Amino acid sequence: MSCEEGCHNRLYRDPKKGKISGVCAGIADYFSLDVTLIRILAVVSGLAFSAVTIAFYILADIYLPVKPDDLYDDDQEENYWRKYRKSPKDTLADTRYRFRKLERKLSRLEAYVTSDRYQLDRDLNDLDSQN
Repeated sequence: MSCEEGCHNRLYRDPKKGKISGVCAGIADYFSLDVTLIRILAVVSGLAFSAVTIAFYILADIYLPVKPDDLYDDDQEENYWRKYRKSPKDTLADTRYRFRKLERKLSRLEAYVTSDRYQLDRDLNDLDSQN
């Protein structure tokens, strides 16, 4: 999906997974927590701070956008963004590791392509394809 900067890392309401309007489901998804835990916290908070909790819930329902159906291209991308929101530092370290690994592969490929062996292999393949 092509979206504006940061759309994967936003807080959304998720009415499809929600009981009322999806606020608790959206919060649980954003923080990679169990939605039941968030619902229990909301009920406990509602009992202790009823006016504040209800006001917060209504404002969140009004101002939080609905989670788009096509926010992620696949499950792997969704898992990446959940992991990123949970631990950005670890995700960044993992991304650096992957880029270093790709850089080493590219370096080996570049060394092979610029070597005499590459030209020899090409010439041999051309000879085989002519026969």
